[in-house]
Amino acid sequence: QHGFESRRGHFPTAPEPKRLRGGTVSGTLDPMPDWVLPALFAGTVAIGVTVAIERLGGKKGGLIGSIPTTIIPASFGLFAASPTTADFQHAMFITPAGMLINSLFLLVWRLAPPRLPAWPSTPRLLSTLLTALLVWAAMASAFVALGRNAGDQLAIASLVVIVVTAATGVWACRRNPPAPKQKRAIGLPTLIARGILAGAAIGLSVWLGTQGIPLIAGLAAVFPAIYMTTMVALWLSHGEAVGAGAIGPMMLGGTSVSLFAWVAAWTIPSLGIVVGCGAAWFAAVTLITVPAWRWLNQTART
Repeated sequence: QHGFESRRGHFPTAPEPKRLRGGTVSGTLDPMPDWVLPALFAGTVAIGVTVAIERLGGKKGGLIGSIPTTIIPASFGLFAASPTTADFQHAMFITPAGMLINSLFLLVWRLAPPRLPAWPSTPRLLSTLLTALLVWAAMASAFVALGRNAGDQLAIASLVVIVVTAATGVWACRRNPPAPKQKRAIGLPTLIARGILAGAAIGLSVWLGTQGIPLIAGLAAVFPAIYMTTMVALWLSHGEAVGAGAIGPMMLGGTSVSLFAWVAAWTIPSLGIVVGCGAAWFAAVTLITVPAWRWLNQTART
């Protein structure tokens, strides 16, 4: 007998079939690649969350819209696609770094416009978007390099990043500008574009998980597709000042995604996908979203 310990903790009498790139397994053929269903689900969720943000206003909508949503199908896909538990956990542990980068991405939308020359609206928008994307790409590259050298300390390092992300969100909310509800609905093409971008990010992350590069996969899973399209749409529809009110709550709310990923790294391998995701989601919402909601409401009354 040549048994070995598999990713899910069993001891089969023969080695598991090796998953090949493109969603095939030796001797069998999957009906579709691993990334398809997570991508479709993520795109659908992204559209629904975007509508909630626009209906509830920047403060409440920004917080509620940042609860773990698209990360759930990404977790499903990454767990199914990752060759080992360690690969899956590395992808989850790097996710908090991705959310911290997303916070900085959002912060650019508040800090950059006042410092730009008095250009017309479109050049100002393109300059801000390009700056935010360059900041995201530079920070993502730096965190991937650091993550490769973290080794066994990656889990602890990700906890530190979660604390830093939460502190950054609180700081951003303390002097948050007004965040009114949108008076004009965003058009259907924009909603569809957000869904496509979010779905593409999740699908890419799952595919990267099958390629043996979990750190990059984890960052791709939280690419700020919804943040980016939300800020662009708000700018185009209502001017550059309107979206600034949602930035602080979105930064703070995004910490729940980080905590979800960290908890899911442990619960999904031990409890299974459904129960593990449920436990991680409950922990993230209970420990981050609910206290943040209460705090924001208290500060609004003072």
